[in-house]
Amino acid sequence: MTAAGRPTGPGPADGPSEGSVSPPRRSGLRNPPRAVAGLGAGLLSLEALVLVLAIQPIRVVGGGLSAAAIAAVVALAVAAVLLAGLIRRAWAWSAGTVLQGALLLAGVLHWSLLALGVIFALVWAYALHVRRVILG
Repeated sequence: MTAAGRPTGPGPADGPSEGSVSPPRRSGLRNPPRAVAGLGAGLLSLEALVLVLAIQPIRVVGGGLSAAAIAAVVALAVAAVLLAGLIRRAWAWSAGTVLQGALLLAGVLHWSLLALGVIFALVWAYALHVRRVILG
């Protein structure tokens, strides 16, 4: 101890000493897997909502959707809702990536589906990045 009452040796405030291994960086979340699952489920739910709500404006403004395009949009929205419910399973993240690819392929039926596919594929890629950073 010094005259001022401060400790003289290295303490916990000085950081790790040489040769010691620092613990892995924590995310600060109480339950990281649950938080990541919430991100994925929320994103897939939002995607399903946007797809269903986009049918009418695309029909009116975008030159009309064919019956095949409407069926594809409804099928993709149903798949997104189902995956949102199963997102805690590891395979659901891969299935979500396939879903984004299917939405991009639906762009063959109407250009606006391609635009939605690009937007949601980019957001899904960011969600995968966040998942990898948080869960390792």
